[in-house]
Amino acid sequence: MHAPAVDCHGVSVRFLSERRTVTALEDVSFSVQPGGFTSLLGPSGCGKSTLLRVVADLIAPSEGQISVLGLSPEEARKDRSLGFVFQDAALLPWRTALQNVELPLEVGGRRSLPTGAATPRELLALVGLAGWENSYPHELSGGMRQRVAIARALLGGPRLLLMDEPFGALDEITRDRLNEELRRIWAETGATILFVTHSVYEAVFLADQVLVLAANPGRVAAVETIDLPRDRDLLIRDTAAFVAIAARMRTHLGKGTH
Repeated sequence: MHAPAVDCHGVSVRFLSERRTVTALEDVSFSVQPGGFTSLLGPSGCGKSTLLRVVADLIAPSEGQISVLGLSPEEARKDRSLGFVFQDAALLPWRTALQNVELPLEVGGRRSLPTGAATPRELLALVGLAGWENSYPHELSGGMRQRVAIARALLGGPRLLLMDEPFGALDEITRDRLNEELRRIWAETGATILFVTHSVYEAVFLADQVLVLAANPGRVAAVETIDLPRDRDLLIRDTAAFVAIAARMRTHLGKGTH
């Protein structure tokens, strides 16, 4: 048996202010298997992004234990085993798409890629942007900018890709297209993906496991295995099996509000 890509036991996160203590996460436990795709689904304020940042070593847990790829989050980060895609593409406007993907090589202290790792140009092709390498962010649509951000996060071949609502600001048609593209990228790279969303349809379509979080404080309401074919397209959302799973997710979300 391989060690889980993410193994979280009893993690709580509390933020202190002069007036009070806010519990963002309380006693969260779950695991993600290597090569898996897990969606973190829940309403605003349930701690989805906080949990993602604990995995990424951007926030330290107040209580509990977490391992990432068999290492501590800090060790996994320093080992460059993590890639992170934020809600905003956060591209530098004076750099081309290719130069934005190359940026981690310039700022991270590593001037060369690991042996066998895809080049920035190859990663742009992987995300469907071959021919757009010399375009600047203002010349790209919102969906294309997020593709550049995904390519940048994949530089160096990270084993774990963390995605914080990367398609939340996009129109529905573009979002659907990128959902299909992300599943293709997942299959081609073999990376483990942890994906934050507040969309039931997106969570179920993308993942092979959904972690439903409730709010106040953020906690696990349910963990569901998504029993759908690995090879799927958007038409699967019209099937009885998909509709039934989505209905269960809404039930979990409803219980989590009480």
